[in-house]
Amino acid sequence: MANALQPPRLCAFSKVKIKLAQILKSYIMKDIIPFLKELAKNNNKEWFLANKPRYQAIQAELKMFTEDLIAGIAKFDPAIGALTAKNCAFRIYRDTRFSANKTPYKTHIGIFICKGGKNSGNAGYYFHIEPKGDEVTGSNGWLGGSLLATGLYAPEPIILRSVREDILSNGENFVKTIKAAKGFYWDDDKESKLTRPPKGFPADSPYIEYIKQKSFSLMQEFDEKMLADSKKLVDFCVKEFKKTKPYMDHINNAVDFAREEM
Repeated sequence: MANALQPPRLCAFSKVKIKLAQILKSYIMKDIIPFLKELAKNNNKEWFLANKPRYQAIQAELKMFTEDLIAGIAKFDPAIGALTAKNCAFRIYRDTRFSANKTPYKTHIGIFICKGGKNSGNAGYYFHIEPKGDEVTGSNGWLGGSLLATGLYAPEPIILRSVREDILSNGENFVKTIKAAKGFYWDDDKESKLTRPPKGFPADSPYIEYIKQKSFSLMQEFDEKMLADSKKLVDFCVKEFKKTKPYMDHINNAVDFAREEM
């Protein structure tokens, strides 16, 4: 009798596992924006602790999303295939030690996928979730909306100089990689950009406006409504990031050259 009943039990159990896997793969992240909006209005430890179960649920969703995004990008950029979600996700806790803004939590979500992980200093692919609206456009806001970006943020001086020298010498190809990333725009960061050419760089270079930058990024905004379908969002991100790989490779060649010279 026991042997006769065993196969159906295994079959039923297998169906449950399959169904569970399908549920996990159909996760959605549409609750992230409401959470971040509320956090922007209540950016204090008491509110966060009271709502920590919500944040932990969001963390679980983001982990699955990040793993899927890594797997998708690895199909055209094998260098990031060994990364885990932990290697790429930024913490929500702010470092307030040297900041006049003492609010303890970020009001955005950031995931940076690059060779060696988010702290490697390499150029890579950045996924950013942030609500639009008055709730986060004040001191707590950062980019003021959800977007994709590819590039290198605030590199150390020796790498910064290497990237600038590469743009000076290979500017034509650099610009081609920017134009090849259809749907993305060059982030002309006027707040941090130098007003004069850096020392040793000719002011009459046709690429001097790129050279004046301290960070080098391509950006594309996306509608936060896309968070309602995580599979479509992953597919969208992978398709768009693929367009920027030649640009990222160009930047990372300069990064690697600087490290060889250290």
